[in-house]
Amino acid sequence: MSEPTVFIIDDDPAVARSLRWLIEGVQLKVELFTSAQTFLDGYDETTPGCMVLDVRIPGLSGLELQERLADRYTYHAPIIFITGHGDVKMAVQAIQAGAFDFVEKPFRDQELLDKVQRAIIHDAEQRGIVAKRVEITELISTLSPREREVFGLVAEGMSNKVIAHELGLSSKTVEVHRAKVMEKLHAKSLADLVKMSMQLRA
Repeated sequence: MSEPTVFIIDDDPAVARSLRWLIEGVQLKVELFTSAQTFLDGYDETTPGCMVLDVRIPGLSGLELQERLADRYTYHAPIIFITGHGDVKMAVQAIQAGAFDFVEKPFRDQELLDKVQRAIIHDAEQRGIVAKRVEITELISTLSPREREVFGLVAEGMSNKVIAHELGLSSKTVEVHRAKVMEKLHAKSLADLVKMSMQLRA
């Protein structure tokens, strides 16, 4: 995986340079964008990191960019909004819509750096969860329709006998299907199957 990048999106060149200097000071890679649209046009969602975004950027606003990212991508890097004193209500709306955090001007340098570091850690954790979900989905696609049914019922905690009654099969047939499910999903135990089912629903 590539190194985390902090995307700074702010139309004020002086503010953007100041933020860049601050964040590069803790050895983090930074990319600057003067508009939300420019950022959106070149954004690669596979790049880890976070976004530091002025909520009132002209043109495509910070909140509109957040909406576009949510519509376009299953997962994108977390957003930290920079807000003015009168924008707290707007920032709360952004958090409710999925933003990671916000920082209110004037802010202390360390406050922003702490939020950036937390956002990068959160991003790495979320990317791990998304990757695992994709891996499980791909494994499940190798199951036959009947094996998929057995997987679902086993993950709900049903015994072979109950599953056999539910599906109108013999216990022996259910046992065979269950063994195939374990093999195809690389599961070592019932607990593994339950965890996989939970990760898909998370």
